[in-house]
Order: sequence, then structure tokens, then C-alpha cells
Amino acid sequence: MKRISIAGKILVMLTALILLFSTVSCVTFDSNGKLIPPGQAKKITGDKNAKNLAPGKNK
Repeated sequence: MKRISIAGKILVMLTALILLFSTVSCVTFDSNGKLIPPGQAKKITGDKNAKNLAPGKNK
């Protein structure tokens, strides 16, 4: 059985972290922890489209 080198382990961990963070949804919360509507978040962030800020949006 082959042993995985340290560089291989780091590569696997880095790949796992990238996959984990790429699936995180972009949801905006206010200071009280409540969800902000996509239109309001669009105004705050300066985006031109509120679709990317909607909680149901998955890429």
C-alpha cells in the first residue's frame, strides 16, 4: 500500500476546503441576525442584480 506524501495530503485538504466554500450560499444578515431581503442587500452591496443575493440561488 502506498503512503500519501505530505504535499498530497495538503492538496487533498485544500481541494476539500475549496469545494466546501464554493457551496456556501450568499445570504446577507443584518446586525440582529435577521435575513435581509435580496433587494435591500443589493442596495447595500451595490450589485446590479438581486438574484445572486436570494437565499434560493444556487450556482
